Amino acid sequence: MESSHAASPVSPAMDDTDLKAMPVMAAPAGHMMAANDPDNPQNWPVQRKVYASAVAFAFAWVVAFGATAYTPSISGVVMHLNVKMQVAILGLSLYLLGIAFAPIITPHLSERYGRQAVYLSTLPIFCLFVVGGSFSHSFAALAVCRFFAGFFGGPSLILIEGTFADVWSAKITVAYYSVLAASSFTGAASGPLIGGFIFAYGGWRWTQWIVLILALPIYLFGIAMPDTYPREIQRRRAKRTGQALKLLPAQSGVTLADMFTVTFLSPLKMLFTEPIVIALTLYVGFIFGVTFQWFIAIPAVLETTYNFSVQQVGIAFSGAILGSALSTAMSTAIDYSVPHWCTRKHDGTVPEEYRMLPAMIGGLLVTTSLFWIAWTSKPDVHYLSPIFGTVMYIWGAMSVIISAISYLFDAYPPRATLSALTAAASFRLVIAALIPLFIVPMIENLTGAWAVSTFGFISAAFAPIPWILYVFGARLRANSKYNPAMPTNMMKGHLGRDEEMQM
Repeated sequence: MESSHAASPVSPAMDDTDLKAMPVMAAPAGHMMAANDPDNPQNWPVQRKVYASAVAFAFAWVVAFGATAYTPSISGVVMHLNVKMQVAILGLSLYLLGIAFAPIITPHLSERYGRQAVYLSTLPIFCLFVVGGSFSHSFAALAVCRFFAGFFGGPSLILIEGTFADVWSAKITVAYYSVLAASSFTGAASGPLIGGFIFAYGGWRWTQWIVLILALPIYLFGIAMPDTYPREIQRRRAKRTGQALKLLPAQSGVTLADMFTVTFLSPLKMLFTEPIVIALTLYVGFIFGVTFQWFIAIPAVLETTYNFSVQQVGIAFSGAILGSALSTAMSTAIDYSVPHWCTRKHDGTVPEEYRMLPAMIGGLLVTTSLFWIAWTSKPDVHYLSPIFGTVMYIWGAMSVIISAISYLFDAYPPRATLSALTAAASFRLVIAALIPLFIVPMIENLTGAWAVSTFGFISAAFAPIPWILYVFGARLRANSKYNPAMPTNMMKGHLGRDEEMQM
């Protein structure tokens, strides 16, 4: 596959005198650097790329961990803060709602201050609110702290995509999308796994302290992280050398009105007018919501049906880590094999619709797993059956998300891409915050089997979406008002891809 900015060999080191003599030219998107520029993150030594990626992964992981480490302690919150179960679940939901603001705000912060500054300034504030939550003596105080912990932790979950896009070639887009998605899924799965043991031996407050205990060494590990954002690298170089610099306007907007349009008004408009955005956002939102309701439903099922302890429930979530690994392997294998058999004859490029292949498989896995879990979670069936069903669910869910985000990036030009990805990211986090609030009443009123089967029927209705886009996606893209004369090349590079993903 071709990329608009494939990495070139590392050039010899250049001193400031050489840099002053080298012209600085704005790239078509206003922030990409020349392929032969030694400061281009694409040309960094492998160990520096790996370090920057590892820091981004660790920051995202600990924020995702902070979301779900709370869930094993919900019964403790109910008891010690004297609230009902539904209210205590808000500790998870408000955290996710806080993160939902990150896709709207983070691109603008990153554009103006670089990625490094956002990483290193927001995570300490995240830690302060985690500490505040651990000292809370009322649920109102805990709720406020959980919301703002999510709000200030959210940028780390969004910036990881931009960081990976900065340092790695577009030829491995799906591979690094898989890795960054795994940071969120494995972080969230590790929450109850570790938090269950912490709660059993230390009480609910220690489920907050463990987040801080893990975040501090991660922050120290990342303190030397270089800024990977090309615009910021060029700004710093120009300031250091006294060299004139002219960058084209940022894709995320320049004026407040423009920024508001790109990451708020346009995403809202696309949610009602763009078939591709509507379909994928609804599908991914549903999958994200079901994923996070498991952190409430699985403990309830395993504790009541199989008499699991809170520690055993936590261990059961290790299946989600296995599901993440299977999805990463499958999506990457598909991405690497596709160019060998599906390139267009006339120009050798790969149709964007082949991004849907992992989702086409993943959607079937999701639907199958939901019915599997629904009707095997009973005392006369071994407990490993619903746990294996969860492995299959995470495998399918993560595959759908990887495909959806990759396709949304490819489907639109840079500015519209940012709006589409913002819509998908914020919407799925809002849905993920809402569905856990309803799962307990659903189980009580419908029974666990029919509650989960309800999700299965909904997922069956969504499952054809990747297949439909595979067939009709090119026509929908061609007719989009956001996409006039869009080049038909799946690997268009990272133009305008500032920092969108996901939790």
